[in-house]
Amino acid sequence: MPSRDAKPGAPLNRASPPTVSSHAVTTPRSSACPGLLRIVPARDGGICRIKLPGGVLSAAQAHAIADASTLYANGVAELTNRANLQLRGVRSGHEAPLSAALIGAGLGPSTANDPHTTVPTALSYADDVRNVMISPAAGRDPHALIDTTPLCAELLTLLQSDARFAALSPKFALLLDGGERLARVDHPHDVWLAASAEEQGVRFVFGLARCPGSTGNNVNAGDHPDADGTGALAAVPPSHVPALVRALLHTFLDLAAAATRMRDLLATHSADAVLRHAQRYVDFPLARDASLRRWQRHIPADASLRLGAHAQRGDGMWHVGGQPPLGRIDAATLRGLAALAQRHGNGMLHATPWQSVLLTDIATNAVPAVLAKLSALGLACDPAQAITHVIACAGSSGCAKGLADTKTDALQLAERLPAGVEVHLTGCPRSCAAAHRAPYTLLAAAPGRYDLYRRDGRPGFGQCVAPQLTIDEAAALLARLVRSTPHA
Repeated sequence: MPSRDAKPGAPLNRASPPTVSSHAVTTPRSSACPGLLRIVPARDGGICRIKLPGGVLSAAQAHAIADASTLYANGVAELTNRANLQLRGVRSGHEAPLSAALIGAGLGPSTANDPHTTVPTALSYADDVRNVMISPAAGRDPHALIDTTPLCAELLTLLQSDARFAALSPKFALLLDGGERLARVDHPHDVWLAASAEEQGVRFVFGLARCPGSTGNNVNAGDHPDADGTGALAAVPPSHVPALVRALLHTFLDLAAAATRMRDLLATHSADAVLRHAQRYVDFPLARDASLRRWQRHIPADASLRLGAHAQRGDGMWHVGGQPPLGRIDAATLRGLAALAQRHGNGMLHATPWQSVLLTDIATNAVPAVLAKLSALGLACDPAQAITHVIACAGSSGCAKGLADTKTDALQLAERLPAGVEVHLTGCPRSCAAAHRAPYTLLAAAPGRYDLYRRDGRPGFGQCVAPQLTIDEAAALLARLVRSTPHA
């Protein structure tokens, strides 16, 4: 595997004065997004979101989350589509001790132990910016071009060390793609960087407000039209990535005004204008590379590799994955997973953006035992299991905006779902459970009733195939649709 150039990037140039007032770009943005210290009320209690660096937590941290969820919340941890965890049902009056317990377990921002940033508000903003997604198999995937874990750590440090980045939306996110086969590349990110093998070595192609190009079926260009993103713009060596990201973030804050996401900025500024402005912050050339217009990832991504056992890169070890139903893990199961990682793995759990869990560094002779234990804990380890293709938001049981009990309905649907059909149940149009567009979406219209949509490249969920379906009717119609269009 090519190694990343460890030589630090050149110092940043000073930018020209911001084009908006300094107050506008340094004032932290208000947000309703849950965080470690900003626990947001919902129908079923408070929501606390725990951001995991690189999607990884230790067995000790898993035990701490299990204990805290039992003491202060409903005893269940939910995996998110950004490879984080969240606790729901946080009881009123227990918010502060919950946050303190999680910070004490090392789950807070890197500034949590800094005496100068112990003010809860400052910690909350440092927590908000920790949005870098990498492959759950980074450093282990046999198809990777580069190990992105050191670079991910650098970017997380960068995000938390510049006070100005507190003005970024808590949803503002970066994707760092090392070319792994096990990679989620169909989620749009504000800035994406993807490894590319070139004559001069591995470089990172980058773009704004879209997804890395792909030759596989996981990315559908029609879901993220050029009006909302840029495609591949240019490429830089790995050593320039931190400086590039810093320049792009400062440029966004210089130009954003009321914009909260990169796609909003691109509605008023061209990608070339963004690059010209970012050039002020770096001393290496930064301009659109026309040769990258049709750039694509070197290999298709394969989400099925998150399940079951797969050989790691060149070390004779395996990673083994399983998916809890709808991404929900109760405290006993979380403790069981932690014990399994300690006994047979490296003591770490990797959350995935498919709401599943990966255990790494498993010896060959331990693989059958790990798979058996995951199944005993209630996790699905085979992509043929329908429950691994169903996602659902909190629904009416947990969210005031939900029009149907999506969690219960999703479990019922999975019992009748044809093999390999990916379905997303959402209680309202906000689509909180999915950052991508699933092939089929059931949008709640009333309790127990859904409008069925099929992805077809148009904005939103796609074409409305049928309205006001019960779960049984939806399952029957999905079976007919799959038979008539087997590659849907």
